[in-house]
Amino acid sequence: MRETKPPVLETRRLGVSFGGLHAVEDFNLSIYPGELVGLIGPNGAGKTTVFNLLTGVYAPTEGTVLLDGVPLNGKKVHQFVEAGIARTFQNIRLFHDMTVIENVKVAFTKDMHYGLLDALLRTPKYWKAEAEVTERAMDLLAICHLEDKANVLASSLPYGQQRKLEIARALGTNMKVLLLDEPAAGMNPTETAELLECINTIRDRFGIAILLIEHDMSLVMNICQRIQVIDYGQTIASGLPEEIANDPKVIAAYLGE
Repeated sequence: MRETKPPVLETRRLGVSFGGLHAVEDFNLSIYPGELVGLIGPNGAGKTTVFNLLTGVYAPTEGTVLLDGVPLNGKKVHQFVEAGIARTFQNIRLFHDMTVIENVKVAFTKDMHYGLLDALLRTPKYWKAEAEVTERAMDLLAICHLEDKANVLASSLPYGQQRKLEIARALGTNMKVLLLDEPAAGMNPTETAELLECINTIRDRFGIAILLIEHDMSLVMNICQRIQVIDYGQTIASGLPEEIANDPKVIAAYLGE
């Protein structure tokens, strides 16, 4: 795959400093279409900072983020989303007073091609657009096995289902790259297994690139095709899961040696 296609997401010598402290330094990453890559490291290694750089939350002090070869430096968060990068967060960020399907439909706002007058008068154009978006939202909920929860409040879902709803909403942005920040955090083994199935289905069906931060090493080793390890904001290893599992530098970083 890497021999025939350029990376969909690439960073070149990416870094950011806060008050003279290098939170991330000389970070290089390439992810290809349909690839699922894990980003791991000890607590405080800089993983979420990397995600914030890849989504425009932080502006890099050095280096470049490229999507399909186009630099994104200087873009705002919503422009990263519009370009094709979506993410979930460590702490679930749903609209808890809205229904499950309404949470997903929010992601389709840019695709709602009707005006305020259409909405007020409930014109045929309004109903046609709403029907199309509802169908697309239900399709994404089905991928995450949430279609039977469409009309319940998001706040009433169990924790694991709220995690999957956040992923379904991210899919609605029609992204090229999906960044998952500790999606299995707080899940029991059954919920983790369901999440793994959902992620595999997304990758296989949409062919998008997925970058995953996760502390559940069994999930990372089972689902990721490649793994990159960072510590103190710098890459210390990169390779296949079995290579990472036996890398002395990785073992030392996790054991604090």
